[in-house]
Amino acid sequence: MKKILVIGGSNSIKSINKKLAIYAAKKLENVQLDIIDLNDFAMPIYGIDYELEYGIPEKALEFDHIISKTDALIISLAEHNGSYSVAFKNILDWLSRIDQKVWKNKPMLLMATSPGKRGGANVLEAAKKFFPHLGGTIVEDFCLPSFNTNFNEKGISNNEYETLLVDVISTFDSHIK
Repeated sequence: MKKILVIGGSNSIKSINKKLAIYAAKKLENVQLDIIDLNDFAMPIYGIDYELEYGIPEKALEFDHIISKTDALIISLAEHNGSYSVAFKNILDWLSRIDQKVWKNKPMLLMATSPGKRGGANVLEAAKKFFPHLGGTIVEDFCLPSFNTNFNEKGISNNEYETLLVDVISTFDSHIK
């Protein structure tokens, strides 16, 4: 059975990106989902002085190990001021100190959503450019604008976006070994 790591790129307990990532992941069949809560990986803010004095935190090593054991990743990024959330970026910074190929060349579905009309498009574009340098094999990407309008308790309520996500998931699934 394929193992899929699901990450919502926010530490909000009501993260809309975590909701979207889980919703997308549940469209896959015959997979085991490992859903990460960034709050379980809170670490000191990365800094070289901290690293030299105390080393790499156990939580970073644990996160790296989880990535190693997975077959593919679904990551939905929260956009904070046009970039990654601080919680996500801090974990990313620590992970890059363990292995520069953070994502270990695993197939990746990269997503973003926000309450706004651009749906996290800025952070998604930034990640699409940057993640390949960190060993990210981005198979597909998906952006859902206006989360509160296009998503409800049952999932994506806009048929156009739902159809697009189904196509994206199908392509992503075909790349998972």
